[in-house]
Amino acid sequence: MTEQAQAVVKFLNDREIKFDIVEHNAVYTIDEMLELNLPNQDAIAKNLFIRDDKKKNYYLLVIREDKRVQLKSLRQKLGSRPLTFASENDLSKILGLTKGAVTPFGILNDDERKVKVIFDESFHETLIGVHPNDNTATIWLDSSDLISIIEQHGNSIEFMEM
Repeated sequence: MTEQAQAVVKFLNDREIKFDIVEHNAVYTIDEMLELNLPNQDAIAKNLFIRDDKKKNYYLLVIREDKRVQLKSLRQKLGSRPLTFASENDLSKILGLTKGAVTPFGILNDDERKVKVIFDESFHETLIGVHPNDNTATIWLDSSDLISIIEQHGNSIEFMEM
């Protein structure tokens, strides 16, 4: 397990948060994730890091693996300027993550608390599977624990039907 993943596991253990973890080959897309046939596949989240066209607002979308996001529609829901995917450079600088390892745990690296996390409404009080800041493992935990971690860190959260 990588240093980043070990740090997340330690963080969870230190807070006595219950979780399960499975190590696996590196995956870069949700389709590659599903090919692994991991347990609780229906709880695996797809995570998208997006920003507005002026790089003033950043969002981490946490959605069901089978859902698609229409950025124009999301823009209207958020009352935002035009949206696009954030660059790999922004991903690295803001969340300390690499392509393929996007996860809500990256929020722990957002020292400026500039990223707003938007959860699909269907992840409210349910099991969720996300990477531990590395794409060679997946952690399953209760979404309420994940939400609490993000809120305690100081990032804002919103639930939205996607």
